[in-house]
Amino acid sequence: MQGNKFEDSRVAEGTMLPGAQHITNTTEKPVKPGAPEDGKGYASSENGDTNPRNQEGRKRRVLGASTLTGDRVRNSAGDDLGKIEEIMIDLASGRIAYAVLSFGGFLGIGDKLFMVPWSALTVDQSAHEFVLDIQREALANAPGFDKGTWPDMADADYARDIHTHYGQTPYWEVAVIEFRHDTANRA
Repeated sequence: MQGNKFEDSRVAEGTMLPGAQHITNTTEKPVKPGAPEDGKGYASSENGDTNPRNQEGRKRRVLGASTLTGDRVRNSAGDDLGKIEEIMIDLASGRIAYAVLSFGGFLGIGDKLFMVPWSALTVDQSAHEFVLDIQREALANAPGFDKGTWPDMADADYARDIHTHYGQTPYWEVAVIEFRHDTANRA
């Protein structure tokens, strides 16, 4: 399938794997109050059309982080791996660095938290969940932490270990291609 400029820029900045793509949604996730979207989660089209009937087949381009926290995570085999607890942003670069995945335990008790590189996740919009290509056993053996003892996110060795475990290039080593939409020369 053919990508788009948004997905191509996410690949370039390391927030999406090459060849990965968002899956077009067929059912809508309930919108959380105050979510900054058009009611369906789509960015407005260039002509300002936000009519849901005209959004058929379009992919979501922008979502609030709060609409993603709590979403389920599964692997490509369909195994439940937990849910997204937090989304961590690198303030210096403005990039999404990690998703914090809660895994294990029972009813939220005894869960272990894992920093997962954002580039290791893909979004399945139709199922309103993330896909992480890892076996449950490999996740259980990943570097993790308890809810009360978060790691030092500035520790470069820890961050590199996380990326290595998930087979990802650290996001700070991936070149960013700046995309500017030229509106001055449009007719």
